[in-house]
Amino acid sequence: MRFLVLLVFLSTVFQFIPLPAKAQILNDRPTLALIQKGINHIYNNEFEEANAVGRQIQGRYPEHPVTYFLKAFQMHWQYLPIKDNKAKVGEYIRALNQCLAAVDKQYGKNSKEPEAVFFTMASRGYLALMYNYQNELLKAAGEAQKAYGSLTEGLKLVDKNPEFYFVAGMYNYYVESYPEDHPIVKPLMIFFKDGNKTLGLKQLDMATKTAVITKVEAAYFLAHIYLEHEARPDLADNYTARLSAWFPNNLVFKMSHLEALILAGRYDEADKGLPELKKHTTGFYPIAGYCFEGMIAEKRDKNDAEAQKAYLAALKIPYDMQYTREYHAMSYAGLARIADRGGNKAKAREYYKKSLEITEYLALKREAKAYLK
Repeated sequence: MRFLVLLVFLSTVFQFIPLPAKAQILNDRPTLALIQKGINHIYNNEFEEANAVGRQIQGRYPEHPVTYFLKAFQMHWQYLPIKDNKAKVGEYIRALNQCLAAVDKQYGKNSKEPEAVFFTMASRGYLALMYNYQNELLKAAGEAQKAYGSLTEGLKLVDKNPEFYFVAGMYNYYVESYPEDHPIVKPLMIFFKDGNKTLGLKQLDMATKTAVITKVEAAYFLAHIYLEHEARPDLADNYTARLSAWFPNNLVFKMSHLEALILAGRYDEADKGLPELKKHTTGFYPIAGYCFEGMIAEKRDKNDAEAQKAYLAALKIPYDMQYTREYHAMSYAGLARIADRGGNKAKAREYYKKSLEITEYLALKREAKAYLK
């Protein structure tokens, strides 16, 4: 299962990569700028505007794979999390399969044309993620396996286009960090080219500075890396602040920024932004709101009663594996600290064990393991 998740990751690193220079659309600068405009509207939750841009692109390139892929990309953000939207998930999968069919129609099956490779990788990557979250592991593995074949070719393009700093950076970092976090896959890693975490971080940072299409994804993943794997929320904040400024309507980016501020100990700044997040009472955002409220009450205000109330409220809401799982882990850890201060060591151990069962965050793992020794 863990190895499958790695394959799924590797299959998705191309999802926002522009095409090599000889690709048809990339040579069409006005259309490329239009695609970027549409993507920005999607990130900022401006879906009507994105629809208008999509119609313009479709008018210029009817039946081109890009039209189907942009539709799926928009659905991914508009109906977040798409995997749980029973009314839309079928349409989402259909759009991705239409993209694959359009690739075959335009370029022929198994084409090595850069555009064909790109849209095949992107569509199969999203399909692999969807099937993985639906627990259809055989389908997910099949999509990931089909997508992985082109990865090494993409790694060779980093010197030709700054957008490929994202691809190289993601690979260099995760191919090293993943087996460190999940030792069970180490024997299987002999099939992968060696990476370099330090280089990967530098390449991702370069993408945030020099890339156009991939700079958003590079900033988002850098923030996630610094929060989860490196336990450096002070560095994560550099990127979450940019994302929040670039796309003020994107609640996922706002949620990540508040998390970074709180974990960096900047409670007053986070407290100012928390009311806006807490206005959203549907979906998975309330989990984050309660968790952050609890952490501020506990860490800044030293009010264990209010913190406990907020943490328990967060835990009453089912978490989303991709977006809010860690907020349950943080809430359990907060309850463990409160129980320990109250002299209930057994309860503290129970809560830390629950936190450890679900967290992937290095800092939380260290905290829980240190207490459970």
